[in-house]
Amino acid sequence: MTDANYYRTPEDAFRALVGCYDGLQIIWAEGISFPVASEVLSDNAFGGTGASDGFGYQMLDEFDRTRSPADQDLIGANWAAYYRAVFRCNTLIGKMDQINWNGNEQLRKTYEAEARYIRAFLYFDMVRLWGNIPLIIEPTRENVPQANPDEVYKLIAEDLKYAIENLPSTNYAAQSVGNRGRVTKWAAESLIGRVFLYYTGYYNKTDLVGTVSQAQALAYLEDVITNSGHGLVENFANLWPAASVANYAGEDNKETVFAIKYTYTSDYNGNTDGNHWMVMLGMREQFSYPYGNGWGGGTVNPRLWNAFSTNDTRKAASIISIVDENINFTNQGKQREYTGYYNKKYSPMVDEEGNSIPVENGAVNFMIGQFQDYVAIRYADVLLMAAELGSPNAQNYFDMVRRRAYKDNFNPLAVSKANIMAERRLEFANEGIRYWDLLRQGVEVAANAIAETTTVLNAGAATTKVIAANKIRETQGLQQIPNSQITLSNGVLKQNPGW
Repeated sequence: MTDANYYRTPEDAFRALVGCYDGLQIIWAEGISFPVASEVLSDNAFGGTGASDGFGYQMLDEFDRTRSPADQDLIGANWAAYYRAVFRCNTLIGKMDQINWNGNEQLRKTYEAEARYIRAFLYFDMVRLWGNIPLIIEPTRENVPQANPDEVYKLIAEDLKYAIENLPSTNYAAQSVGNRGRVTKWAAESLIGRVFLYYTGYYNKTDLVGTVSQAQALAYLEDVITNSGHGLVENFANLWPAASVANYAGEDNKETVFAIKYTYTSDYNGNTDGNHWMVMLGMREQFSYPYGNGWGGGTVNPRLWNAFSTNDTRKAASIISIVDENINFTNQGKQREYTGYYNKKYSPMVDEEGNSIPVENGAVNFMIGQFQDYVAIRYADVLLMAAELGSPNAQNYFDMVRRRAYKDNFNPLAVSKANIMAERRLEFANEGIRYWDLLRQGVEVAANAIAETTTVLNAGAATTKVIAANKIRETQGLQQIPNSQITLSNGVLKQNPGW
């Protein structure tokens, strides 16, 4: 099969669309995943990892290249994987006209809408991480320079609007189980709300590059709330396998608006199906039922633990507390930046005998066989975004999220921008959202929130940890362009300031 003779039938298009989803699935199989990096970059977590490891995660955490000068390609594998995934989407979108769609015209629109959503999702990650990136909308061998971020956001907005206009308004309850995990109109409407808030906040604009106004962004979110059939899972802990075990609400529950899907069938022969990044967040080389062992990355900052009220059910559901859960953790000597707290939402899991759950399901090993999905957009986020954008129902949406968190201890709190942002930190702790919520309030806000001088344990010894606000200002919160890509471009690509 070649590009010239393959794209002929709707079946060909469907297989290519599966390839687009696969491209999305493997963007974090190597390098540092977006969810992990986003937590390390924020005030929620430190770099962590092993006491004898390199200092790449500390460089990321402290926005300081001098911490690990050799790590000029720390997220380089991800850059390449993102553009491979974009290539797949671009190829399918560009071949639509040569496919025979007679009698299947709506199917064409659906497939193209899904591919364009995935492309928008990919570019939104990239433009937030690196800020200044090449914008490629069709397969090319050209040495493409970096685009103005406005151009990237314009494509993202156009792709999402196309998806919204061309995907069916199928209620969650009416979706077939076999199609769960595919892009929906509700996912596109929710993502455009997130894009609007980030772009207008970080770049200090009033609308999304002239394509989406605040009123339109809110209308999209209100449509999700009114018509999607999505809703809040009754108990917060049940959203997360390690926090609930037998009471887990399951993948694709009604609160999941969009997730990146994984399964346990990854191997070392080219099948990349598993959640390869979750092992980074496990306790350093030690398990304690139901938590599996991992590499100790993204150790949770005690400031996050202390930000929760004792009446907040999200506290114990979001964070593993070694002391409070009476865990006999003896591997402090192998852990860098030990705090006594780990990520519970995305923790590897074992059974009561300490056997890896993925391995019991048939995985090659626990490192590449983790199969928990990454929930990119939850319904709770839709409610809080709509409240932030000024919905007439803002107080009700705000209360819905908080009432679930506090149960019988719920006390009303007036809705406001400050209260919403504080609530978002607690609701989405350890999910890869906090950093972008800080940055969209302004680089200065992010710098002041993230900067701190504190004490952590490195190999069991108390060590001073410094995150300097000026480093975040120098970089404008952006990451370094992988040096290998700058070299390959013969200098066409330019490094971001501060790196």
